[in-house]
Amino acid sequence: MVDLSEYLPILLFLGVALVLSSAFVFLPMIAARFTGAHQPTPEKLTEYECGFPAFEDSRSQFDVRFYLVAILFIIFDLEAAFLFPWAVTVFDLGWAAWISMMIFIAELALGLAYAWKVGALDWE
Repeated sequence: MVDLSEYLPILLFLGVALVLSSAFVFLPMIAARFTGAHQPTPEKLTEYECGFPAFEDSRSQFDVRFYLVAILFIIFDLEAAFLFPWAVTVFDLGWAAWISMMIFIAELALGLAYAWKVGALDWE
């Protein structure tokens, strides 16, 4: 016979997760109804963050630098994410890990210098 009391912590965890996720979804909707934020105006519907109108012909061309900046951000963000686990365990791994990370950081610096030199980081 299976003792169902062993599953109680899992059920409690799932219950708390369900309550919190529902609260994060529905409480902002309720707050928007009470504050009047649900009534769109032309100012609220204007585009922001992207720099070009969001609702127009999908075949229109825009500058490829949007993609270049996004790719550079992802590359440097992932490389920074590799530094945190290394920094925690660097003293346990020894000199080989330290030297390999210094080579990695040097390659990162060379890539950043190259992107800076060719103007990939300049914005007009």
